[in-house]
Amino acid sequence: MNIEEALVILDTFLEHGLSDVQEIIFRQAWEGQTYPDIAESCGYDANYIKDVGSKLWKLLSQAFGEEVTKSNFRSVLRRRSPRRSLSAAEMQALPTQNGILSEKPQSMPAVLRQSQQTSIGKDGISASSLVIEKQDERKTPVLNSDFLEIPGGSVPLNSFFYIERPPIEERTYTEINKPGSLIRIKAPSKMGKTSLMHRILTHAKQTGVHTVQIGLQRADSQVFTSLEKFLRWFCANVSRQLNLEIRLDDYWDEDIGSKVSCTLYLQEYLLEKIDAPVVLALDEVNRIFEYPEISRDFLPLLRSWYEDASELEIWRKLRLLVVHATEAYIPLDINQSPFNVGLPIKLPEFSLEQMQELAVRHGLDWAKGEKGLEKLAPLLAMIGGHPYLARLALYNLGNQTVTLEQLLKEAPTIAGIYSNYLRHHLANLQEHPELAIALKRVVTSPTSVQLEAIAAYKLESMGLVKLEGNQAISSCELYQLYFREQLT
Repeated sequence: MNIEEALVILDTFLEHGLSDVQEIIFRQAWEGQTYPDIAESCGYDANYIKDVGSKLWKLLSQAFGEEVTKSNFRSVLRRRSPRRSLSAAEMQALPTQNGILSEKPQSMPAVLRQSQQTSIGKDGISASSLVIEKQDERKTPVLNSDFLEIPGGSVPLNSFFYIERPPIEERTYTEINKPGSLIRIKAPSKMGKTSLMHRILTHAKQTGVHTVQIGLQRADSQVFTSLEKFLRWFCANVSRQLNLEIRLDDYWDEDIGSKVSCTLYLQEYLLEKIDAPVVLALDEVNRIFEYPEISRDFLPLLRSWYEDASELEIWRKLRLLVVHATEAYIPLDINQSPFNVGLPIKLPEFSLEQMQELAVRHGLDWAKGEKGLEKLAPLLAMIGGHPYLARLALYNLGNQTVTLEQLLKEAPTIAGIYSNYLRHHLANLQEHPELAIALKRVVTSPTSVQLEAIAAYKLESMGLVKLEGNQAISSCELYQLYFREQLT
């Protein structure tokens, strides 16, 4: 949601709209500005701006029937966005035209129409246009035929095709606002971890805090040759993203060790220098599981920083966001592991209803209603509600390059839309024969199979198996059929 869409929603709920000063405050609060910043930028007294702002949130609280504050107003408006989750009844009511969502003029008692056009980029690809129809308390998005997005990587922040998985987003947005907090996001590959992480970081930025994102998959192999190299690389990255001078040598002391040096660098330099809290996001943390000599020291270090926030005020400025694909398969003391503290978030697969919502957003009118659910059920059974696999299927169906029947028939074959994705997994398994052997046991067994722990965790991180206690089963029918054929 952008600021203009938010203002449209306010016009819907507020009888007299916003005053000029209220709109200034709303716009700049949306950008994460503080009251003193707003006052300075527009030439008003800071106390006056604060008073008008306080009355604005009370006004919105009355209009929306729930408490609205400067820290949560984006979340409140997001729930009333036309991009919110639609019920099955609402989706059935959405008409279509040429396979793309539209609104029939005769059924539109509209008093407001806002068109948001994006320009054509250098590559000649035109972005979407979005028309918001004000229909009582519900708004229906209208999409152009070139709106479909090719699935791949994280879902863009402004994407119409991001499906929320309530209450996960709201819980994480609330938690990241807490001083000294820690959030752990766990899910297999391509389940939406990074997409959620980006949204949490964006939410945090809007509240005025700093954000730092460390992607461990981007680190050179030599970074992992020793704990000292890794921690210096880590501190240098954090410094640069905070736009601070790198002063490692001023704080590094081999006599006290790299862990203490790293901690002092954060505590006495970085956290002291910044003027606001910082959210430190660590993506692909499971990469360091491959380096036990580093993970055994770095992971407890994260835990110690989190616990220091309960005793030292300076550490309350640090909020941790840890993203990983599987459980740590290196031995950690239960009192030193960061994986049993903070807020745990385990991303689930899409439900059938969420698959239906995504299908409708791709302009598939046959997916509406109870009959639509029945038609989508075999697809859910084939791919298990995996977000990336779902988006790839619906993208191809939306472009009419394949029928649902053909897609399901060819899915586990080299002729299907998943061939490249499956071949990538197969190549990875061939490079790690022990994993191939373990997966072969799973896909050829009629019941669950007990696997060696490390193999089980690695296959889980790839998304190929689900773990139920000590037992492993194939994640979905697609993998069962394809790998049964390829690994035998």
